[in-house]
Amino acid sequence: RFGSIRRNLKSKFRLNMIPNELTKNYYSIGEVAKMFDLNTSALRFWEKEFSELKPKKNSRGIRKYTPKNIEIIGKSHHLVKERGFTIKGAKEKYKTNPTESFDTDQLIGRLQKIKQSMESLKKQLDTTK
Repeated sequence: RFGSIRRNLKSKFRLNMIPNELTKNYYSIGEVAKMFDLNTSALRFWEKEFSELKPKKNSRGIRKYTPKNIEIIGKSHHLVKERGFTIKGAKEKYKTNPTESFDTDQLIGRLQKIKQSMESLKKQLDTTK
């Protein structure tokens, strides 16, 4: 079950920092922040802003994120960091259509442009050797 969540996250968000398998039931805030290259304070802020994001807290108030929480963070990360939505815009987009909060074709197009730029840079570097 968790393997399919990870595959969905990797295919949707192209994040390689997500572990090979979401084998644990709970992840610490530090682990999740590292997965998405975010500060822990950003995750705490997003928790306040996105009502869907509700990590469990133990008796000491330590947050524990489930694979479902990680999926919500992935969608929010994509909207805010990849597509440039404001937090308010991302919340509206997520609430109106949570299952389609990103456009795969647009994402693929952006990745292809990045790939072309990288290949061009590589050619320039190769010719200067």
